[in-house]
Amino acid sequence: MKKLAIIGAGGHGKVVADLAGLLGWDSISFFDVAWMDKLSDSRWPMLGDTSAFIEKSNEFDGVLIAIGNCEDRWNEFLKIKNSTAPVITLNHPISTVSQYSKIGDGTVILAGSVVNTDALIGNACIINVGATVDHDCILGNSVHVAPGAHISGGVTIGDASWIGVGSAVKQGVRIGKNVMVGAGAVVVSDIPDNATVIGNPARTMI
Repeated sequence: MKKLAIIGAGGHGKVVADLAGLLGWDSISFFDVAWMDKLSDSRWPMLGDTSAFIEKSNEFDGVLIAIGNCEDRWNEFLKIKNSTAPVITLNHPISTVSQYSKIGDGTVILAGSVVNTDALIGNACIINVGATVDHDCILGNSVHVAPGAHISGGVTIGDASWIGVGSAVKQGVRIGKNVMVGAGAVVVSDIPDNATVIGNPARTMI
């Protein structure tokens, strides 16, 4: 029996658990700060918080952080990366991931998404439903490419940045760390660290 622990029992956690089951993980359990107030996430049991997982990590064949917030996801990844259970990566069977791309530990690639040739994706990233990451892109750690977002070739995205639902990023653009790209935004020029941008073309919020 393959046993998977998932840290983060919210909506994204349910999506990840569903995918894990599809890929043959027989036993799936959640760990979350809401434990005690919440004893399950839909049909999957919750067994404790992150500290409880670390104590029990030798009982699991893999672990994954399933938290939507980029900063929180990275903080939890750092807590568990040296646990007994290996941090796994999940690719949905109807995603398309180039054999020449590189995908970091703890990254989830969801249904209908595409990762093209020589893309480099860091640890603990989310490539969400129907998103595309084109050739030669470099994504840092804990980046979230939201549903239906499209990243053109040669784009660089810094750690913990969020590329919003339905947004588009022009080829060759550099996006800094901790950036929030709003839903539907069209990014045609570089974005500095810690900025929030919206609109078409995308402009920094004041």
